Amino acid sequence: MVNTLRIGVLALQGAFIEHIHVLDTLRSTEHISEIIEVRTKAELDRIDALIIPGGESTSIALIAERCGILDDLRAFVQTKPTWGTCAGLILLAKNAIHTKKGGQKLLDALPVTVSRNQFGRQVDSFTIKLVTPCLGADAAPFNYVFIRAPAIVSIDDPEVEPLVQLPPGHGQTEASENGLLVAVKYRNMLGTSFHPELTNDSRWHQYFVRMALGTA
Repeated sequence: MVNTLRIGVLALQGAFIEHIHVLDTLRSTEHISEIIEVRTKAELDRIDALIIPGGESTSIALIAERCGILDDLRAFVQTKPTWGTCAGLILLAKNAIHTKKGGQKLLDALPVTVSRNQFGRQVDSFTIKLVTPCLGADAAPFNYVFIRAPAIVSIDDPEVEPLVQLPPGHGQTEASENGLLVAVKYRNMLGTSFHPELTNDSRWHQYFVRMALGTA
């Protein structure tokens, strides 16, 4: 366990700047010593925890492979605190369905099956406010933002802890009738379908920092 954190944000493609802005607001209160844009193995080696942002999961994997850090990322996420949001959730997963023709490379770490673009196209984006116990017993509802989002359609290891489930009816498969999972925790990993970095609410970032410190 560390007392302060050097947090990296994978900065190959997608909404990495937005995550950095949120983390920057937490520097003085959440034991963050440094925020690092990660594009190389050297930068990956410097950090204690990693956020893999939303974006285009196939593109992020392809760029990581071309930059020579895909295998280093696979090794990192096995043991170090890692949070995948939206596309980052897809990358973290062991299994993904409804991928592009030919499939895509994954980090093969989080034992769930993720359905890519579960909620449809950009025009099908939506927000929903939900009470979220892991953010605090008496916490106000969090405003969840879903943009071409994936969903977790199966948990493939009993150690995976469900954190957030949507009310029935959101999504495009039969699984949505029972309410789709959109956030889970597994050992050192956090996987979420939504975009907390696009809100003015930093509670999910605080949760990840405390998880990385061993206090969540």
